[in-house]
Amino acid sequence: MLIGKTIISAEETAANVEQSVDILKQMMDDFIKWFIDKSGSVISALIFIFIGIKVIGLVVKLAGRGFDRSKVDSSVAGFLLSVIRIVGYILVFITAATIVGFEVTSFVAILGTASMAIGLALQGALSNLAGGVLILLLKPFKVGDYIVVNNGNEGNVSAIDIFYTKLLTHDNKLVVIPNGTLTNTTLVNVTNETKRKLEVIISVAYNTDIRKMKGVVNEVLSGEDRILDREPIDIFISSFDDSGMTIAIRAWCATSDYWSTLWDLRENIKVAFDANGIEIPYNRLEVEMR
Repeated sequence: MLIGKTIISAEETAANVEQSVDILKQMMDDFIKWFIDKSGSVISALIFIFIGIKVIGLVVKLAGRGFDRSKVDSSVAGFLLSVIRIVGYILVFITAATIVGFEVTSFVAILGTASMAIGLALQGALSNLAGGVLILLLKPFKVGDYIVVNNGNEGNVSAIDIFYTKLLTHDNKLVVIPNGTLTNTTLVNVTNETKRKLEVIISVAYNTDIRKMKGVVNEVLSGEDRILDREPIDIFISSFDDSGMTIAIRAWCATSDYWSTLWDLRENIKVAFDANGIEIPYNRLEVEMR
């Protein structure tokens, strides 16, 4: 019985092998026939692919030169050139397949569906990517600027990447913010302009001689070299409070000198007020006994 089963199995194996060989021969015959029928189209498609790749290379080179002349950030330029190259290759190969005679409608539909699925899965990453491209193109801020973000973060911009922007705080902490957040919120670029108006708020007693006080302040301001002479200076009473008058002092300085000038002015005005007997009041309660 075993011998019979072995013989039958061997015969079945031989039959299966012969059937597989026949299928392969049929496939080869069909391919050769198809190739002969489509030889002109295949050659045309190959020529089209060769020319298309050369044209894409030329377009990418010209676009790169245009980005260089426009001083586009290198990160954005590299990303855009990659997109141009990939899109160009896809169009070339789809067109070549059409020349040969393939139906590309289903392929395009599958490609679109896959792109939608990938886009939904990577929604956050793509948002950050788009935000990075917008920041690098529109330049609302650049490396070295001091920005204040609506979510409370602020600091000097140390790096702008495609996905994230990095800030260094005044105490040297690193803050990493997604670019999608920055492009969808309000931010203040503190150092965008070359000059900045500073304001010193200080209180004086109600019995203060206003003209004398203004003269003292003007002397302090005239002795500060970092104050811009050609810009207006304002000294005025901002409000009347319970214990005294609030005086506002406004002047202009270079943006890079803002903080040091502000701190020195506060100190120098306090010293000048003390030397001239101008009182800086504090909150107090007067009780009259009857």
